[in-house]
Amino acid sequence: METTTRTLDVPGASLHYEVRGSGPVLLLICGGIYDAAGYAGLAGLLADRYTVVTYDRRGNSRSPLTGPPERQEIAVHADDASRLLGEVADGPAYVFGNSSGAQIALELAARHPEQVRALVAHEPPLLRLLPDADHWESVIADVERAYEDGGVGPAMGVFGAAMGMSGGDEPESAGEPGSAGESGSAGESGSEGEPGDAGEAESAGEAAGSSEAAEAPGPEMLEMFARFEKNTDFFAGYEVPGFGRHVLDVAALRESPVRITVAVGAESAGEPPHRAGLALAERLGKPAETYPGDHGGFGAEAPAFADRLAKAFTS
Repeated sequence: METTTRTLDVPGASLHYEVRGSGPVLLLICGGIYDAAGYAGLAGLLADRYTVVTYDRRGNSRSPLTGPPERQEIAVHADDASRLLGEVADGPAYVFGNSSGAQIALELAARHPEQVRALVAHEPPLLRLLPDADHWESVIADVERAYEDGGVGPAMGVFGAAMGMSGGDEPESAGEPGSAGESGSAGESGSEGEPGDAGEAESAGEAAGSSEAAEAPGPEMLEMFARFEKNTDFFAGYEVPGFGRHVLDVAALRESPVRITVAVGAESAGEPPHRAGLALAERLGKPAETYPGDHGGFGAEAPAFADRLAKAFTS
């Protein structure tokens, strides 16, 4: 399947994006430290039915900022997604987001409902919706202090310990030189960090190509993990503070014409993003749907995950 790579200039950044397939537009929004490559497997499975668009979020990988790094806000990222849809779609599109990508997708639906036909939000870490929201505010403040005092390694260590995530299944390449699992940044959080840490990167590695992940990593895989490692610093220092404190306008979504599905992982029960997904579904007055795998199920369980997405968009 041919993939076309393009760039789109937006205020404050230049977005790298990729287009494959044909049919109605489906935008996949990544979260955490991964980028368009993390959705390659999922996109390939859906490209026979959709024009699948993936991209690197601003400040990550091949989407550089035009100025110095600054605290990131979900609203700005949602406007990026809106501008991207304006470039690739003639009308409302299907949208899927995982982790902080799900937060962005939900904000997109709230701010620009005319651009979204249907949305699947998979385990959005909306920590403010949890009963122990004050605890998570303290965690975010601790991460900020750790980053200021010691950089990305201590910051991810604090966050990873607080989140207690199981992560996705680990491909054999996860511990190879150049991977996020070996670095002193993503690796220090183990596979237990917030959505977007090393465990999620490992699932993204599987999504990028299961056969490659099962063998010694090639140059493209090593390059991908090197990007993820660099993204980890941006995530810990500039995304966690704003993303972790994001307040979603649930009332706007309840009144929105957008068909919204909140999804949680079959193997992630009890983890903060899973709990937040359940809390959001309750506030929207609808049950959460259970999708294959854990927080990174889009990678480790890509075929089954793709089938669930297609069913959600056609129902």
